[in-house]
Amino acid sequence: MYGCLNDGGENIEQFEINKSEDGQFYFTLKAVNNEIIATSEMYTSKQNCQNGIESVKTNAPNAEIVDTTD
Repeated sequence: MYGCLNDGGENIEQFEINKSEDGQFYFTLKAVNNEIIATSEMYTSKQNCQNGIESVKTNAPNAEIVDTTD
């Protein structure tokens, strides 16, 4: 798991790497209450999954919100 601690040492959101029944890797992003708030695509290798996590950590703060419900 790619867990995070805040300055007070308390747990905050974390990424968890999982393996599917067919052997592919994926990650989930969990909130402080351990509830899943995001699930990734499937990756063929653990390294690619880890790269996906790093991409989300790098790019998500700048992500645009697109509302397609209108």
